[in-house]
Amino acid sequence: MPELMTTCPPRHTHLVFDRTCADLRALQPEHPRVYAVAAMVEQGKRRWWRLADGAREGRIELMYRRHAAEMIRADVAAEVVATALIHAVVGRVTALLVAEGRAWDPGLENLWIHTDNDGGIDWAGLGDTTIRVLDGDPLADEPGAVSLPCEDAMYVWLAHRCEPSLTLIQSSMARCAGLSARRFWLLVGESIAGASTYVPALAGTDAEIGTRRGQGLLAALEQRGLPVRRAAVLLS
Repeated sequence: MPELMTTCPPRHTHLVFDRTCADLRALQPEHPRVYAVAAMVEQGKRRWWRLADGAREGRIELMYRRHAAEMIRADVAAEVVATALIHAVVGRVTALLVAEGRAWDPGLENLWIHTDNDGGIDWAGLGDTTIRVLDGDPLADEPGAVSLPCEDAMYVWLAHRCEPSLTLIQSSMARCAGLSARRFWLLVGESIAGASTYVPALAGTDAEIGTRRGQGLLAALEQRGLPVRRAAVLLS
């Protein structure tokens, strides 16, 4: 039996999270980990590391160096690694946001990364699996869910939680790979826009609603001074 991260809370508190991840796994049944995340209380420690420790322990730099050693161009390797890390932070949760109007906490202290045998990212996990939902959501009164009053509140909260995680990755990639802030934040925008486009089609949900939610998150990130859309890029 694998060593668990911490003492497991009562099973019923995971029901909302379990249903959420079942929906996300169903988006691409042949690749069920693309959008879903894991509950860390159910995972062994092997190949898992906390994003908050990634820069301090040199894990992000190691990922970059492994990719750079296998690719012709180091700048391409930098974008590949940055894109994978960005997806772990914001791409996965955007999939849930645009399809269901819900979100988990992608905060720096809550997010874990799982790497495969080659050092690439193949999964992400959460310490706290609480799902944020909107007032009126059928899951609003279920254990393991917390309600927010409106979509704008969801966007503001999610941008607030994403910013430290994304900023850590950006500074780490700039330091070890020379990836510009301009390019990094555009990659963040592309991750959100991509999920907003593809996930509603995969989930069979309303494309216009998905686009609106994706744009709402982009606007909330911009309001925090993060240039995630081309027209707003000011950093170099």
